[in-house]
Amino acid sequence: MSLHRAVASVCLLAVVATGVIASAETRTKVQKTGFGKVDGQEISLYTLKNTHGMEVAITNYGATVVAIKVPDKKGKIEDVALGYENVDGYVTDKSYFGVTAGRYANRIAKGQFTLDGKTYQIPQNDGQNALHGGKVGFNKRIWQAKEVPAKNSIQMSYLSNDGEQGFPGNLNVTVTFTLTDDNELRFDYAATTDKDTVLNLTNHSYFNLAGQGNGDILGILLTLHASKFTPVDSNLIPTGELRPVSGTPFDFTSEHQVGDRINQADEQLKLGRGYDHNFVIDRTKPGLTLAAHAYDQKSGRVLEVLTDQPGVQFYSGNFLDGTAHGKGGNNYPVRTGFCLETQHFPDSPNHPKFPTTELKPGAKFHSTTVYRFSAK
Repeated sequence: MSLHRAVASVCLLAVVATGVIASAETRTKVQKTGFGKVDGQEISLYTLKNTHGMEVAITNYGATVVAIKVPDKKGKIEDVALGYENVDGYVTDKSYFGVTAGRYANRIAKGQFTLDGKTYQIPQNDGQNALHGGKVGFNKRIWQAKEVPAKNSIQMSYLSNDGEQGFPGNLNVTVTFTLTDDNELRFDYAATTDKDTVLNLTNHSYFNLAGQGNGDILGILLTLHASKFTPVDSNLIPTGELRPVSGTPFDFTSEHQVGDRINQADEQLKLGRGYDHNFVIDRTKPGLTLAAHAYDQKSGRVLEVLTDQPGVQFYSGNFLDGTAHGKGGNNYPVRTGFCLETQHFPDSPNHPKFPTTELKPGAKFHSTTVYRFSAK
């Protein structure tokens, strides 16, 4: 080979290599922008992108998913997550759009539980119950954010002090949000404590697979891999029963439209004004398992939910009332978004037969949930 050709070959390889590196950097670069202020402190919005045009935006206020932009079957990209244009909406938000819910996601009856012989009182912010951690839960806290560009991740960390909202123990909690090139949004939760405590963490994103603001979600075809659910009393607290879904409007073991049976004369549906229930995930082994599959026929968008948690709370947006001023000038009336909150069961500290939510010093809590998007 001549010297000229050899040099040209080396240059070509360098250009190709440089292009690959540039492409990787473009893909994994985390975009950080301002999102407003809370109590004089700057709040940021972090945007992750992958090679298929999917984008996820997350703010460090409440470790909250603000936007999830995914293509439909024709390649049109829309935001499928309900939420607000800036942090001011999240400060006054009462619907928990996209937030990390904790220290105890879902409900605790009368805001009370007993641990190691001591009774703890959590502020009651849902009638008689404590909901999603009390009056000032993790959704109203400012988290420390760390960019992890090599993994296309954002890591959010928060120290919940001993006694915060009545919970025992200094709890160090981390949520790592990762966007993969398989159009997966992955949540990795980790926590440690210095005192016996209870812990239940989830993401509270509301989805509309047709695009946020584009009508109701009653036509969504839903499958839940759960042959039992936990029925509730008039305060939406589990009775302790694990009830088979067979023969009830709660049977999503085969695909059904969300709206097919939502208005049936069923006591549980009346109590929740629709679906607002924990489903017991069928599993044959530990680790990630497919818990739910949601499909919007018009757009072709599909959402699959995989988790290592024992339950998933299916909420059909029954308490949305159109007063929230959402993104793009959209308001969100009743049933214009649905939630699939992977978690332990509601009120578990008061139900010894439920999977335990206790976390002890020296133990490390870890949990993973994946939202996988596609189109067909």
